[in-house]
Amino acid sequence: MDDRLTNTLLYLDNVSVSFDGFRALNGLSLVIEPGEMRAIIGPNGAGKTTMMDCITGKTRPDEGTILFEGATDLTRLDEAAIAELGIGRKFQRPTVFESHTVWDNLELALKAPRGPFAALFHRTDDAERARIDAILTTIRLADKRNELAANLSHGQKQWLEIGMLLAQSPKLLLVDEPAAGMTDAETAETAILLKEIAKTRSVVVVEHDMEFVRDLGVKVTVLHEGSVLAEGSLDHVSADPRVVEVYLGR
Repeated sequence: MDDRLTNTLLYLDNVSVSFDGFRALNGLSLVIEPGEMRAIIGPNGAGKTTMMDCITGKTRPDEGTILFEGATDLTRLDEAAIAELGIGRKFQRPTVFESHTVWDNLELALKAPRGPFAALFHRTDDAERARIDAILTTIRLADKRNELAANLSHGQKQWLEIGMLLAQSPKLLLVDEPAAGMTDAETAETAILLKEIAKTRSVVVVEHDMEFVRDLGVKVTVLHEGSVLAEGSLDHVSADPRVVEVYLGR
């Protein structure tokens, strides 16, 4: 196999998707390396959500290649199988179990046998408790472990959901607009949090907040009309006249 494929975590080549004649993705090609964090930006309708839907198996592309770890064809798998491979997705609105504590949310999310009997009789061991403790520290909620999730701020619920994904040991984390609805302080802390997470796994962040993207300090991919318009540092893409015209100038 091509070395370039073997050494990639996620490889999209010429991916296209149409809905009722509307081309949501149009020959999209993208490569994410192991341990890389990438920011994806672009105007509404650029294809950002459809791209994540294709990666996670929610939508099947009409054509194109999507490979994980250089070999696994994601277009042939369903959502559950793709999640098992180690691809986690966080949607824009946090979905946590509000009537449970922060600790319980993370315990429920641990990557462990989850059949009806296994879940019923499972007892969290020392290693799992240590793992939850480590995640609590990472997501800035160690002092909230016994708090009901319903009592957390919007930003803290976002962090808890990220923690629930981390509990499943993903190799790739897809995060949709994590800074939406956060306070300035929470937004700044979220950028630091994601950079910490990216030290041990790949992270793809879809975001509209340019200051947040700047804080991430990573390579940026600009999507427009379902394909890549520009790539590079935020300063590089911000200086591209095409990007200014279709996105930043609005």
